Amino acid sequence: MEMSHLAVFLMLLLPISCTASALVEKKYKECLITHLHEKSESVEKIIFTKSSSQYPQVLEALEQNPRWVNSSRKPLLILTPFHESEIQAAIRCSKELGLQLRVRSGGHDYEGLSFLSKVPFVMVDLINIRSIEVNLADETAWVQAGASLGELYYKISKASNLYGFPAGTCPSIGIGGHISGGGQGAMMRKHGLAADHVIDAYIIDANGKIHDRKLMGEDVFWAIRGGSATSFGVILAWKIRLVRVPPIVTGFNVDRTVEEGAKNLIQRWQYIAHEVHEDLFVRVIAQNSGDQSRTFGATFNSLFLGGIDRLVPLMTESFPELGLQAKDCTEMNWIQSVMFIAGYHIDDPLELLLNRTTSFKSSFKAKSDFVKEPIPKSGLEGAWKMVVEEDTTAMLILEPYGGKMNEISESETPFPHRKGNLYNIQYLVKWEVNSIEASKRHLEWAKMVYRYMTPYVSKSPRAAYFNYKDLDLGKNKHDNTSYSKASIWGEKYFKGNFRRLAQIKTKFDPQNFFRNEQSIPLINARDS
Repeated sequence: MEMSHLAVFLMLLLPISCTASALVEKKYKECLITHLHEKSESVEKIIFTKSSSQYPQVLEALEQNPRWVNSSRKPLLILTPFHESEIQAAIRCSKELGLQLRVRSGGHDYEGLSFLSKVPFVMVDLINIRSIEVNLADETAWVQAGASLGELYYKISKASNLYGFPAGTCPSIGIGGHISGGGQGAMMRKHGLAADHVIDAYIIDANGKIHDRKLMGEDVFWAIRGGSATSFGVILAWKIRLVRVPPIVTGFNVDRTVEEGAKNLIQRWQYIAHEVHEDLFVRVIAQNSGDQSRTFGATFNSLFLGGIDRLVPLMTESFPELGLQAKDCTEMNWIQSVMFIAGYHIDDPLELLLNRTTSFKSSFKAKSDFVKEPIPKSGLEGAWKMVVEEDTTAMLILEPYGGKMNEISESETPFPHRKGNLYNIQYLVKWEVNSIEASKRHLEWAKMVYRYMTPYVSKSPRAAYFNYKDLDLGKNKHDNTSYSKASIWGEKYFKGNFRRLAQIKTKFDPQNFFRNEQSIPLINARDS
């Protein structure tokens, strides 16, 4: 069978048969050997087929959400390249064979789009593309896309205790995808998002060509910093600007039960957290007990860029209701605060940050919202009731905006959720029994609480955070979903920036090679 006919053949074989799969494997290996000018033994080291004994281990190692462990929508082939030339060859061979390409940097995609697809596809796992070079002389670092946030934080701390980087709170997240969607974290009120600190990048386009910032142009450089970089190509590396951090920072976790006024404190928090000094980040984790006791509590989890001597007076003035005392606080250095926010003890070995898998891995579903006006007590009461009634771990995570986030315009990067947002909500439900029935029940809980919150959150559009990907918002159903159809979900993530993203996508990837269920569409596409 000729390669030019193979794509048609594959489309007739969904789900793909063992015979067809073996044919694709053979053709793909031959193609890689041709493009790489390598012997078959070299290619065998980076390619894993479904018949390989290592395939399940490689696939599941970075599946951070085990919700899809039993899915049939798995990759035909997995590539674990060590060099950019192998990624270039993977792109060219996937095009020649009519296969989609998905890229995984950390495996944290909330809907599994980096390792799942309904059509035949190849997954490029960047686990071996993860070098980090810190340059203190110009306060920058080059970070390859397969590196995790924990690896980056660790490397920065080994170079100097004067610098940090404002990105996410979960160390096992891959830097490639994190920055692609913006990258909020505990220092965003002081420094903004991770994407706000990118000053250069390397990306491979649909023809296998490598572009730096100058070569890709300012439009594409704008688009990939928070606008779904996987819609434009394969990110190889980011050049980031480090930020200076004080020698001492302070953290606290204050737990409150209903009897101790948790609900009233959350109500009051809404008026304070976005207005306080930008050095202070106080988020709320409001959750049930995860069992049949049906209890509710809130944790006020904080990072302050300074010492206890400044923090306690600041909290006493701005949020006296919490009753924060010096004994509730722990002073530490910045890298210890990374450990603290991630749930480790500050004296635990820093090498724990190098763990690529999530602690306490559970099936989960998440959704998100942005809040522009404080939610009335009666509105929150209904949400807390739903949290308590869920029979597994359910929570709302409220993360404050304001500070630096108010100073950056909506169009500076594709991430538009800036001034006017009090806080972001993440609705999260986790479960251990991964049966179809259990999953449906918990997925419905997420939809129910999301529906309930409609009157209280942002409108026109009802905004969402792209890194908390949610296919309930809408998805591309065809190879060339129309711009108008994709706008249903796209404007929720990107608001007025969505059209510009589509225009840039149309110029940079006119054949829409890089696509998935929520990739940026072509501006002139019609439903096919």
